[in-house]
Amino acid sequence: MRTSNVTYLVKKGVSSVWKNFVTSFASFSILMVSLLLVSCSVLLMINANIVMGNIENTNEIAIYLEDVSDEQIEHIRSVLENNSDITEIQHITKEEALENFRESMAEEAELLDHLDENPMPETFMVRVDDLTKIRHVVNVVEGIDGVEKVKAPYDFASVLINIRNTFTVIASAVLVALVAVSIVIVSNTIRTSVFSRRNEISIMRYVGATTGFIKAPFFVEGMFIGILAGAASWGLTWLVYDSVSKLFGEDVTLWQMFGFFNFIPFDDIKWIVLAVNCAAGALLGAVGTVISTGKYLKV
Repeated sequence: MRTSNVTYLVKKGVSSVWKNFVTSFASFSILMVSLLLVSCSVLLMINANIVMGNIENTNEIAIYLEDVSDEQIEHIRSVLENNSDITEIQHITKEEALENFRESMAEEAELLDHLDENPMPETFMVRVDDLTKIRHVVNVVEGIDGVEKVKAPYDFASVLINIRNTFTVIASAVLVALVAVSIVIVSNTIRTSVFSRRNEISIMRYVGATTGFIKAPFFVEGMFIGILAGAASWGLTWLVYDSVSKLFGEDVTLWQMFGFFNFIPFDDIKWIVLAVNCAAGALLGAVGTVISTGKYLKV
């Protein structure tokens, strides 16, 4: 196709947006809302996984040691550090454990002053990178020479694993359904837009215009509307995301207790979201428009 023809078809496609403003605006609105819902849902899923990860990171395995020497303590530390499933290790000495216990007793702390010796054990507090591996880690740690007892939050881990798996299934199903519904609604809206110009399509077909020549302006028009809708949904997504982020940032201590922190800053992903929204909008608009013209090309 000659360059002049391409330029003509592109100009005709873009100008059709303004000539058919009502139907174009309807397509634009539906695309914008659909993309807004999908992008917000994806960001919600991403940050929900971050929240679940924050909660999972609060799990701790307490490893109580027997009366061991400094060399044995260092050996146990080395074994723990070499375990790839363990992400964080904290050593609490007997003195530190007694001081922590003293602080927790508050007014009754004076009773500890009459002890002949420190009864608190040397302790290691460790965290694992995957809750499903807690039982395996405990079994490995219990076999280390010098370890007297291991306490792990099995019930807590089990509940979190079930919540995470359930959320993943539900969120994925909702996202797929939302995308499917959006495609159907967008397709029907674009079909209505094309239907209003069925006579124009029929005349072009009768005078000998090729299928590609007829579809090209509609393709450009749908893609142009989709890009505009993607940019608009990006702006609304940014507004909604910042508003929600500020809501959770008002009382940091309260929300952090429930794992609501370390959200992805929108500034870090804004260009990615813009590109994805515009690309998805252009694809939906262009493909939906071309498919919708098929019926009226059968003259």
